[in-house]
Amino acid sequence: MSLSQIAYLLAALTAGGGITGYARAGSVPSLAAGCSVGALYALGAYRIQNRQPYGVELALLASIVLAGSSMPRALKSRKPLPTGLSLLAAFGLYSFGVAYVNGQRGN
Repeated sequence: MSLSQIAYLLAALTAGGGITGYARAGSVPSLAAGCSVGALYALGAYRIQNRQPYGVELALLASIVLAGSSMPRALKSRKPLPTGLSLLAAFGLYSFGVAYVNGQRGN
């Protein structure tokens, strides 16, 4: 799976999760956070796909934001939703972190 596909997948999952949180519980913070992080992933994916600068960095930033918000809640609550978000964040951190360290900028 290419980096752009990974970023698009994470964009869809995080934005979809935010929309679902809003639909189920009326949570505006879930909607805002999910769509914001999803937009960062989507912009990163678009830039990676078109071999533009800062695509990997944007996707890595989205993973850092997602990890920073979900991992402390997952450790504290042990609930499935924050744990799942933490796993997504960890996958993104690994994928885009390795690409960043290796200087990989395209598909």
